[in-house]
Amino acid sequence: MPPGITLAADGPELSAANTGFLLICSALVMLMTPGLAFFYGGMVRVKSTLNMLMMSFISLGIVTVLWVLYGFSVAFGTDHGGLVAWNSDYVGLGGIGLTELWDGYTIPVYVFAVFQLMFAVLTPALISGALADRVKFGAWALFVALWATVVYFPVAHWVWGTGGWAFELGVIDFAGGTAVHINAGAAALGVILVIGKRVGFKKDPMRPHSLPLVMLGAGLLWFGWFGFNAGSWLGNDDGVGALMFLNTQVATAAAMLAWLAYEKLRHGACTTLGAASGAVAGLVAVTPSGGSCSPLGALAIGAVAGVLCAMAVGLKFKLGYDDSLDVIGVHLVGGIAGSLLVGLFATGGGQSEAKGLLYGGGLGQLGKQAAGVGAVLLYSFVASAVLALLIDKAIGMRVSEDEEISGIDQVQHAETAYDFSGAGGGTAPRATAAPPDALHGPAAVRTPDNRSASASGNEKVDA
Repeated sequence: MPPGITLAADGPELSAANTGFLLICSALVMLMTPGLAFFYGGMVRVKSTLNMLMMSFISLGIVTVLWVLYGFSVAFGTDHGGLVAWNSDYVGLGGIGLTELWDGYTIPVYVFAVFQLMFAVLTPALISGALADRVKFGAWALFVALWATVVYFPVAHWVWGTGGWAFELGVIDFAGGTAVHINAGAAALGVILVIGKRVGFKKDPMRPHSLPLVMLGAGLLWFGWFGFNAGSWLGNDDGVGALMFLNTQVATAAAMLAWLAYEKLRHGACTTLGAASGAVAGLVAVTPSGGSCSPLGALAIGAVAGVLCAMAVGLKFKLGYDDSLDVIGVHLVGGIAGSLLVGLFATGGGQSEAKGLLYGGGLGQLGKQAAGVGAVLLYSFVASAVLALLIDKAIGMRVSEDEEISGIDQVQHAETAYDFSGAGGGTAPRATAAPPDALHGPAAVRTPDNRSASASGNEKVDA
């Protein structure tokens, strides 16, 4: 995010081109939340599909209302101590003129506010993938409201707001490696340590019920991410946004190929789930770094992130935490990798003059990146765990074991994703449970996160 995030009465003239560009980018970022819903919705079992979709969609409602009431003020108002902001003119988004410009830029304050709103909506939705199958919808909605207030709004100020301590330190985060991805990944880890594992974790296959939905969601995320990243420069006047657009494509492609290569060497096949997950890993890693590195640097960052995230998704089985859809393995690990690699690959010719180690800048920028990564990770992890614990004590976070087994869609939403009654076959057949290290014999290809894809294409739906 570019510097100069304060409000002033005067400034350059409004640019219709930049304003239109940012409005389009805002719409693209908004599309990422439904894209995420499809991505996550295809990765769960049939009985949890609607719940997974709703856990993303509800963020569009809750966070939008909070952003108007006070979120924008807390994130981008007048700084107080480097930790939080406030501006009474932003409460209810009142006191802002229609053509009043964001200080130093050629776009109205309202355009900046709606662009940043879409980031605020997406971030808590990312957390939901770690909690699939087992969280009460009402408890999740309350968590989203509290988490956005206590964690996201202040962290956004740290990273992007004038006076925010990370911003003033010189931490480079072009579009959200710390504020979005590390923030969400650390929160996911904190919450799942409180609510515990799914019934059947490490025993039942728990495979994706619809890989086409996963690929559709990944495609929508990839498409929307161009607005997410290139739009974060708030204009098209100096070429930095164009650099970020190109680097987004380059890093994503490299990460997808690197993940698939790792899968092929480790597990014997290149899976569709691996392709989708690898692409998302690259998108995550380039988010903080793409405005400061060259296209060759983006290529390296994407390749590193693809391999690291592919390796990381299997850690939950070794360490015993149940990250249902690999939010930690992809978003936390990918966000850390992308943020730290700025300290190596920053050229000094992109968004700032800061140079990384490989370009003669020494270790200074790497140290700043590490400080930002560590602080956001620790704060989000602790605060999220505390919020989950308080909600669990007050109203309970989890559905009952019987409800989880029977299906959270029917219990929480009184609906099911697919109606099989007209097909004459009742419900879809259930897959037989098998140990995670021997799911379906030689005809099955195991992915690093214990989900399998049948080489013959004849696997059953695990309802």
